Amino acid sequence: MTAQLKVMTDGCRALGPAPQLTIEAGIARGLLKFAVARGASPAALAGRAGLDPADLDDPDRRVPFERYVVLMRAAKALTGDPALALHYAEHVDFSEISVVGLLTLASETMLEAFAQMNRYGRLAVEVEGVGAGDRFEVTRERDGLWVTDRRQNPNAFPELTETTFGRMAWGPRQFGKTPFVLEAQVTHDDPGYGAEYARIFGAPVTFGAARNALRIDPAWSSHRVAAMPRYVFGVLSERADGLLKTLEAAKSTRGRVESLLMPRLHTGEACMDAVARRMGVSRQTLFRRLKAEGVTFEGLLDDLRRRLSEHYLSGRKVSVNETAYLVGFSDPAAFSRAFKRWTGLSPREWRQAV
Repeated sequence: MTAQLKVMTDGCRALGPAPQLTIEAGIARGLLKFAVARGASPAALAGRAGLDPADLDDPDRRVPFERYVVLMRAAKALTGDPALALHYAEHVDFSEISVVGLLTLASETMLEAFAQMNRYGRLAVEVEGVGAGDRFEVTRERDGLWVTDRRQNPNAFPELTETTFGRMAWGPRQFGKTPFVLEAQVTHDDPGYGAEYARIFGAPVTFGAARNALRIDPAWSSHRVAAMPRYVFGVLSERADGLLKTLEAAKSTRGRVESLLMPRLHTGEACMDAVARRMGVSRQTLFRRLKAEGVTFEGLLDDLRRRLSEHYLSGRKVSVNETAYLVGFSDPAAFSRAFKRWTGLSPREWRQAV
């Protein structure tokens, strides 16, 4: 592989804004499969959403939330089912598409399941205005116990309210006949299929309300779930904790910069100006944020190249020259000097030693 690459430090072309919110690939894959089962073309769905179905095979991968929005609306159009989001919640078990769903099934009680949903909900879907706080708030009011969804701008994508509340209403029915939802309030207007809301929720629905909330039967807080052995809960919690740490690291400035740099090291766009533009901030703002985390852009880039170089060389699938190209060096000799500075060994010596 011939590297005709100059590592640029200035004048990189703009890369466009980066998506801020993500969703589990398993949820997107579940929606795609559900829509295909209802008559949608898989190629048309993936094409409209700009998704490669192969990228959805790993349920732990992340998909830009904006792509999921496009996928949902394409699925509704291609199936001719305006209530598809409700039907997706009704027919596809959350535990089949999300580690968060599995955790709720492994919980002892509905109250514990709800706590896990709040703790790990960001793994399923990141939403506006919540961050690391609880998305769902439980309050005891004069007329009963209410669960309120605190996400911001819900009317921009009411389909998420439909799937979220649809699963909350439908899922508990497998554990008992007592109705879980007694009343529902949603902030969006009646979409024209209000009867489906009433059927799936099993309760009256108020459209155009001041909040998205469900009034639930208090008896459900102690209702037993435990659909899996208790040890499974520990295994799943450990897995979810690891995924949450990965997600949180990606949200740090360093994590976001690294995620933007990795696929572009070999293109010559590994510069601070381009990364700052993609993040929607000035170069000075990016500098300050990295400094607050104890790193510089140059140091971060150097460390990323070192780690990727060691990864490529230890895999023994690419040559030293190809590794140099992949991490952004146009001159193999310059790469060798950098590698020796990192490890004290030349690339070939290091490869032989590992």
